[in-house]
Amino acid sequence: MTSPVAHQDAKDVLEDMVASNDTGARSPAGMAKPLLLGIAALWSLFQLWLASPLPYVFGFGVFSATEARSIHLAFALLLTFLAYPAFKTSPRDRIPALDWLLAIVAMLAGLYIYMFYEQLAGRPGQPILQDVLVGVAGMLLLLEATRRTLGPPLMIVALVFIVYSLAGKYMPGMLAHRGVSLDALINHQWLTTQGVFGIALGVSTSFVFLFVLFGALLESAGAGNYFIKVAFSMLGHLRGGPAKAAVVSSGLTGLISGSSIANVVTTGTFTIPLMKRVGFSASQAGAVEVAASVNGQIMPPVMGAAAFLMVEYVGIPYVEVIRHAFLPAIISYIALLYIVHLEALKAGMTGLPSSNPQRPLLRKLFGFVTGIVMLIVASGVVYYGLGWMKPALGEAAPWVISVLLAVVYLGLLKLGSGYPELEMDDPNQPVVKLPQTRPTVMVGLHYLLPVVVLVWCLMVERLSPGLSAFWATVFLICIMLTQRPLIAMMRGRSELKADVMHGVNDVWEGLVAGARNMIGIGIATATAGIVVGAVSQTGVGLVLADLVEYLSMGNLLLMLVLTAVLSLILGMGLPTTANYIVVSALLAPVIVELGQQSGLVVPLIAVHLFVFYFGIMADVTPPVGLASFAAAAISGDDPMRTGVQAFLYSLRTAALPFLFIFNTDLLLIDVTFWHGVLIFIVSTVAMLIFAAATQGWFMARSRWYESLLLLLVAFSLFRPGFWMDMLHDPYQEIAPSQFAQSYEQSDKDSDLRVRIEGMNAFGKHVSKVVLVPVVDAKPGKTRLQTLGLELLQDGDKVTVDMVDMGSVAADLGFDFDQQIVSVKAPVERWAKEWMWLPALALLLLVIGMQWPRRQAGSRGRNAGLRAEAS
Repeated sequence: MTSPVAHQDAKDVLEDMVASNDTGARSPAGMAKPLLLGIAALWSLFQLWLASPLPYVFGFGVFSATEARSIHLAFALLLTFLAYPAFKTSPRDRIPALDWLLAIVAMLAGLYIYMFYEQLAGRPGQPILQDVLVGVAGMLLLLEATRRTLGPPLMIVALVFIVYSLAGKYMPGMLAHRGVSLDALINHQWLTTQGVFGIALGVSTSFVFLFVLFGALLESAGAGNYFIKVAFSMLGHLRGGPAKAAVVSSGLTGLISGSSIANVVTTGTFTIPLMKRVGFSASQAGAVEVAASVNGQIMPPVMGAAAFLMVEYVGIPYVEVIRHAFLPAIISYIALLYIVHLEALKAGMTGLPSSNPQRPLLRKLFGFVTGIVMLIVASGVVYYGLGWMKPALGEAAPWVISVLLAVVYLGLLKLGSGYPELEMDDPNQPVVKLPQTRPTVMVGLHYLLPVVVLVWCLMVERLSPGLSAFWATVFLICIMLTQRPLIAMMRGRSELKADVMHGVNDVWEGLVAGARNMIGIGIATATAGIVVGAVSQTGVGLVLADLVEYLSMGNLLLMLVLTAVLSLILGMGLPTTANYIVVSALLAPVIVELGQQSGLVVPLIAVHLFVFYFGIMADVTPPVGLASFAAAAISGDDPMRTGVQAFLYSLRTAALPFLFIFNTDLLLIDVTFWHGVLIFIVSTVAMLIFAAATQGWFMARSRWYESLLLLLVAFSLFRPGFWMDMLHDPYQEIAPSQFAQSYEQSDKDSDLRVRIEGMNAFGKHVSKVVLVPVVDAKPGKTRLQTLGLELLQDGDKVTVDMVDMGSVAADLGFDFDQQIVSVKAPVERWAKEWMWLPALALLLLVIGMQWPRRQAGSRGRNAGLRAEAS
């Protein structure tokens, strides 16, 4: 057993790692400490005010989007120089005078747009000397803040793009451009919303902060401990149970956490020792925790802040982003649970002793089904009941619904008060028995209510993400202030003053933690804006497009591999958010364009999720994977070995992006509800088979050819269209001269694949395939006119004569004088899902080959157990 001293040393190392990467390692003494905490809490209160309707109710404190970004960055810069030491040897118990000076200057530079907003609006594009000096100081201090919070890599990337902007005419070959002056650079990057104060910082200001604060308050309220306890009470007794509980608890924690490192430390200090206790090696225990914690960032609704960036970059509603991201995330987590189960089977592990009463299997199944049915019924009552009340009650509906919510809250507290309070466990102490499921679940059900409010506001009310998070946060704060006094009263042992002060302290700690968790994200989004600004100012994006297209030789699959490798390399030093911004700005449009040239229409959301997934994988991948280092510090294993093992467990996460690029059904794009359910079931089975193939164990230990067959089955279930297209092309070729006639006669909701060639708006020759949807003709118009397209036909040659501004045709990329060189119209054929049948037949063949070995292995294990018992 680890000694208490060694355990405390390891705990100190972990806390220092989290502080250095997430909240700032400095904890000053004296008056500086309350000042630092007060500034952090003030930032949280400002963001709550900004998201609330109160400014419009009272008529003051209303900020424009640009002003809000300026204040947001000022807070982030101020807290960076106060909370993050300059070097490892810098003092942590006090704030040096130089850091105070840098903090104040950086804050004023960040506030410059807010303080001189009207003057800058009166002279756009004409910076004066004062503007340039402030901008230079702001850029330099932002780079230093980036180095302190995120390390050198992102600072170096931003510096490279600044130098590239200034020295463009000295660049070699195709990288050369006319260059920009210092005045133009500062104007673009610091005084407009094209650079530092661009979309990324705007998303951080409007949405991300509120969700990070919501997660911090949930953790402070006790929800994090509740999630861990529930997962262990339900799963800890199963084969390899602690590892399965680690996966579930990390997934639940990932819902409210935007940091994979913090997720590892929060759950891993408890789960990793327990995994080692039931038979997992140190590297396996650490790797399971890393894989589960990093996957928390692909789990909606927060997704490590990327969900809100995708709203702006892709241009679709937040609810749509969540819908597209949900299925791959769930499949990935289910597959990780299965990988853990396979590892437990290989080693013949057992679970921890259960405290739950033993019940027959039939009763367990009945209880599980009953719980699911009750959950569905409750969801239906809430959805349709409140949906009926809104129009019936009119303006009084919010008040009535609030009263009902309060009644439910009190009812859940009363229910939970009948069970013992949850306590924090010491991971260094042996676990004799797991907590009972029912008392553990019941005592904290009220923690789910703020999440229900959040989902309700997002999905049903269709409020903005920021306003939804505001109302959920307000309700959560009310719970934090009242839960302890109310539960104490219900248990008959009330100490009102102490209980109220405990709740106030919880809220204070949550406000401070939320702001300190946001420092790195705020700085990352601002610095990533430098890269985005340089791309828009210099046109380097077009150069990179040509370069990547040249390296990939026009092959989309190779292009995707290059993008994945670039994401992994950048992600080794960049936080996930910054990595996503940089790579998506540089390569997402290139992938879409190259796909069109290859005849594959790739939805933009699929490309952005592809980039995001591989940015996350960098937290796992050696040699820099910080999450692997955190897990290794807990398990006592070598970080590189832990990282390699975690990467092997995460292969399923690396495979998913390639699959949903070529089969967008996985993202629930253009699928019906029941088709979506079928896709979920089949895709889950396919991912489990993929996991079995990569782990070398299915019904029994797999031979090499059986693993290959399993990979073939998994691929066929994921991409049935690959084989069906070989048997029967889904489109038939028609002459370009027949395009107009075929379009007018095609079925509604179908589409035609049209290849167009010609010059684009930048004077570059393009050849691409566009998927032209068949639209309903407006009264008095043909379908082509409704599409916004006029064609000119000269014999067999068809060219675009006119494209209406803002029309569907313009959005698809049609432009004047482009030539339509080929047209393909859809034809009737068998559904691609029929290819699942031969895949399942192949799966049955593998099962038939392994079943005898499974039976023999079971008999051998049983004989060993009997011998050991005797």
